[in-house]
Amino acid sequence: MGRRESVATAASPAQRAMRGGTLSGLAAIGLWSALAVLTTATDGLPPFQVLATTFAIAGLAGACWALARGRLGLAALRQPAAALALSTAALFGYHALYFIALKRAPAVEANLINYLWPLLIVLFAGLLPGTRVGWQRIAGALLGLLGAVLLVTRGERLGLDPAHAPGYLAAAGAALTWAAYSVLNRRYAGVPSSALAGSCLLVAALGAAAHGLFESFVTPTPMQWAVLLVMGLGPVGAAFLLWDRGTKHGDIALLGTLSYAAPLLSTLLLLAFGAARPHWTQAAAVLVLLAGAWLGTRGGRSVGG
Repeated sequence: MGRRESVATAASPAQRAMRGGTLSGLAAIGLWSALAVLTTATDGLPPFQVLATTFAIAGLAGACWALARGRLGLAALRQPAAALALSTAALFGYHALYFIALKRAPAVEANLINYLWPLLIVLFAGLLPGTRVGWQRIAGALLGLLGAVLLVTRGERLGLDPAHAPGYLAAAGAALTWAAYSVLNRRYAGVPSSALAGSCLLVAALGAAAHGLFESFVTPTPMQWAVLLVMGLGPVGAAFLLWDRGTKHGDIALLGTLSYAAPLLSTLLLLAFGAARPHWTQAAAVLVLLAGAWLGTRGGRSVGG
């Protein structure tokens, strides 16, 4: 064998950064899959109260971590006003629209429309400089959407009632908001992900205001306080920080395609904890999502950060 064949080519710093960012985004997807089973333990608590509490926990944890790092940590909290506005508006806007959708439309249809966001990320990623989205990525995302349809509908027919149009529009707005944020966030790749702590505190304040306007406070049980703490540190706190890093430095189109793993993993966790019943559509969804994930890894990838 010649030397040319025996010497492996080392990955460039940009490639290593992209790989690390993609892995961070995948970790966020994994954490989000635990949100449904945790949310079942908060039954009876108003949604905006849960939003305000969990984001306050996430923001305070991030701020304390930054303070513990001294000057370096405090410097990492600073960010341009535009970056702060984007993340705050997206985090609060997405959740507010999703809550409205669930109140104004049946949960099945609202969830299904909301699950358009991974497909939209794949489509929007093609607009980024230096990013090529192959047909495999789009086909993989469409298969992911089909898998989500099977999981959400359990193989039953959907009936979109015009009477629920405001709810459908809110769900579509939530999907569009999250997809647009995930792609636009690439513009602020130089902003440290730890700066998201400030956005989380602002979202908590907005959530508290919405709670005061539209809901009545319900005192959580000790078990619910524990669940809220876990949610704030995990699926809300760490997950959004990891997603921030993933969207800024990772392969955004691939992350969009693989995001359909979230409803699958969520369903499997609900089954494991006895909060859902087994159904043949879950096995079919696994096969469809695996095929979509395989296709997603075969398509074009980002070539610039």
